[in-house]
Amino acid sequence: MNESVPRRVLLWALAGALALAALGAGIYFGERSQLQKEAFQAGDGANAVFGLNLPDQDGKEQAFAQWRGKVLVVNFWATWCAPCREEMPLFTSAQERLGPKGLQFVGIAADQAEKVREFVAETHPAYPTVIGGFGAIELSRTLGNRIGALPFTVVIDRSGHIVETQLGPFNQRKLDGILSQLL
Repeated sequence: MNESVPRRVLLWALAGALALAALGAGIYFGERSQLQKEAFQAGDGANAVFGLNLPDQDGKEQAFAQWRGKVLVVNFWATWCAPCREEMPLFTSAQERLGPKGLQFVGIAADQAEKVREFVAETHPAYPTVIGGFGAIELSRTLGNRIGALPFTVVIDRSGHIVETQLGPFNQRKLDGILSQLL
């Protein structure tokens, strides 16, 4: 019996330490999530987007600042994401129709550069695609994608404010409704 008492105490101490660690992690991530939400609501999310420099499928760095002053639609996607692939023709069509009015779509791929290169060569989207790699999901979280799912789209108006976020694919009616108000 003498051996089981210290063992039980050790197990309780370990359980207590794990509980404290879990509580601390919950507080940390809860505060971090709240700070991200507040930054998103304050418009810092759009500033973060315009501060990005990401390589395109050819490896050339693309500065998002080049699209400041336009209605910017940033779409997080991946080659393996069926809903992402399904909404891309909608985005291509909108870019072709409304690009001259100041609309710019940009795709941020949460994928490997080689896979994106192959996909772009097959589909020829009418807008730039940059490689965010697997860090793209974390970036999308800072812009309001709480669960880190794809597709996730952010719409930024000409003055640089996030006016819409969409988790899941857009449909024609909703996209046209948003863009008609901004262009």
